[in-house]
Amino acid sequence: MDRSHDPLPLGETGLFTDLYELTMAQAFFRQKMFAPATFSLFIRNYPPNRGYLVSAGLEDVLEYLERFQFSQADLSYLRSTEIFTEDFLDYLEGLRFTGSVRAIPEGRLYFANEPVLEVTGPIIEAQMVETFIINQVNLQTLLATKAARCVWAAQGRGVSDFSARRTQGTDAAMKMARCSYISGFQSTSNVLAARRYGIPPAGTMAHSFISSFPSEAEAFQAYAEAFPRRTILLLDTYDTIEGAWNAVQVAKKLAESGNRLLAVRLDSGDFDSLSRHVRRIFDEANLDYVRILASGGLDEHEVDRLVRDDAPIDLFGVGTKAGVSADAPWSDMAYKLVCYDGRPVMKLSPGKVNPPGTKQVFRFQDDGMFSRDILGLSDESVPGTEEMLVDVMTGGSPTAAKPDLVEIRERLESDMQRLDPRFKALNRPPLYPVQSSPKLQRLTATVQEQLGEPE
Repeated sequence: MDRSHDPLPLGETGLFTDLYELTMAQAFFRQKMFAPATFSLFIRNYPPNRGYLVSAGLEDVLEYLERFQFSQADLSYLRSTEIFTEDFLDYLEGLRFTGSVRAIPEGRLYFANEPVLEVTGPIIEAQMVETFIINQVNLQTLLATKAARCVWAAQGRGVSDFSARRTQGTDAAMKMARCSYISGFQSTSNVLAARRYGIPPAGTMAHSFISSFPSEAEAFQAYAEAFPRRTILLLDTYDTIEGAWNAVQVAKKLAESGNRLLAVRLDSGDFDSLSRHVRRIFDEANLDYVRILASGGLDEHEVDRLVRDDAPIDLFGVGTKAGVSADAPWSDMAYKLVCYDGRPVMKLSPGKVNPPGTKQVFRFQDDGMFSRDILGLSDESVPGTEEMLVDVMTGGSPTAAKPDLVEIRERLESDMQRLDPRFKALNRPPLYPVQSSPKLQRLTATVQEQLGEPE
């Protein structure tokens, strides 16, 4: 299997964890606690203005679990801290993940308080992988959800990922390119991501290219000569309208040689008025095939405004605000123990209560549209529903080949079509209905009573 894109080098999987995972593990080890445990991963509350969440990051989680181990260098470091005993370090040397995972597949929609993933395995194994799982799924859920909002706002107009220079590091840039493609973006400016994930690459020129020539017209002509079949010209280095007239001249020369100017890019200013002016210039020159691309400071809200006002913009390059999920850069994603050694358990902290037991999410549809979800126990059956959590790993090995990125993309497209537009609203969407099953409610009440907590 090609491991060239793994998020962590093979020898560093074990140490990517919080210290308390290891100290708990040694305490479990000394108490001989090796019974199966199930942990549930979920987001308690929606980030601002979100009405749905996009499942993403599962592929990285499965690859990490499949090759989880502590190298000799890891063990030497842990020994140097003088925190851990030799018998525990000997145990870690042979430790591998042998458990199972049930998850909502990548590209599916899920909602607050629904488990996107549940891990079951010996408690040390299942506990120790918490840090990596939250790290990957939290980030990628936020990015994929942000990107899906941009695609929804564009209403069929093309969107491209321009975020690589502003994301929080190289790994985040790669994840954004992948997540945005899952969510419906057409392309990415990130060439490594394009190669790695099979995403179409996109890009034109920077203002520095224009300013390095004696004139804008000469810069445009030089670029067109270099790329006659894929010329896209950046108009706003000096004056956008003058740039449009210069681009018209280049377009006519390209046409004489049997080629076409593909598009022009607006990167600053009032996109609405500028796009209308530029569109008029090209239409009057009989160049109605030249498309207009806008980029620079865009997010779903600005894209939505431009689309609603019917600005003649064909493509949007979305960068910084999407790549860092600017309005919602974090979530309260949690990974909580729900069952140990066959005993349902729960947390009762105020505002952080989580129901006990291994779960299943049952989704109802009415006339092909998602209508409501039932959060129940994994051994329940709810006729007429789709069970969202599926087996993806057993005995430490994936249960099936990883899906193609296009397949994941098509899943999300299908789910978005089946979600009522009310829940896709960009501002203050209503809460999608999620209810607990009677059986889960009874179990929760029973465990609360056993713990001495009033219902």
